Amino acid sequence: MKKVKFIYNPFSGENIIINEIDKVIKIHQMEGYTIVPFRIDMNINIHEAFNDIDQDYSYILVAGGDGTIDSVVNIMKEKNIDIPIGVIPVGTANDFAKLLDMPLDVGECCKKILNSVPVPVDIGKINNKYFVNVASTGLFTDVSQKTDDNLKNTIGKLAYYLKGIEQLPNFRRLKVNIKSEEIDYDGYMYLMLVFNGMTAGNFKLAPKSEITDGFLDVIIFKAVPIKELLPLFIRVIKGEHLDDPGVIHFKTRELKIHSNEDIVTDIDGEKGPDFPLLINCVHNGIRVLGINENS
Repeated sequence: MKKVKFIYNPFSGENIIINEIDKVIKIHQMEGYTIVPFRIDMNINIHEAFNDIDQDYSYILVAGGDGTIDSVVNIMKEKNIDIPIGVIPVGTANDFAKLLDMPLDVGECCKKILNSVPVPVDIGKINNKYFVNVASTGLFTDVSQKTDDNLKNTIGKLAYYLKGIEQLPNFRRLKVNIKSEEIDYDGYMYLMLVFNGMTAGNFKLAPKSEITDGFLDVIIFKAVPIKELLPLFIRVIKGEHLDDPGVIHFKTRELKIHSNEDIVTDIDGEKGPDFPLLINCVHNGIRVLGINENS
């Protein structure tokens, strides 16, 4: 039988995958695959999931959120493992899986993966780490990092919004220097996002992003006067923000970011590296199953 490495995070989202494991195994067995499971646990190094990966494995199946997918992709790159991945979205936001148009039903998701062929897609790289959806810095970028897992599992995405409200007293403008072939910006901002995907926390902030074009979409929310923030937020809700004078948007293959501000970076909900940052697009960086060719 062909083998599939099944890496699942029992703590992702609302712990959905725990009750779906038998379904995953059954559907794969019916198609002639043997599932080799690995349960993510804080007491076990996730690198151990890859110790037996060889030519007998057809693909790696990942059940979790964006952070779990990032962990898997980073280890695959570190170990030069070049086999396709399939994604079962059981996290809180599932931004990358939504980009791939993966169904939320675990059984339907497995069937879609099994009835597909691998498609090369881009990933981002920030210093020495890779990301699949978005890297960000500025205000509110560490909301996911600071949100309690139990709270996320209980009330889902609402937990992010509540944590964001808590940080409003820290609202301030931030000095940054951003350089690429397309732009040289030395000024103030509130928030900056570098997208490989389209959404962050289910907000479709990068509607022009494409996962196979070899470019990253950069969106900078400049430090506009406070009175202009509400109209800008409304334009974000409507998807009209890219044309707002308070927003800088461009596509690039590579950019450098530096800041002396006391701010962190975020990679798909996990802590990112410190400044200075070198971010680039890795064209066709991974192969993904279940994706529509025109996604």
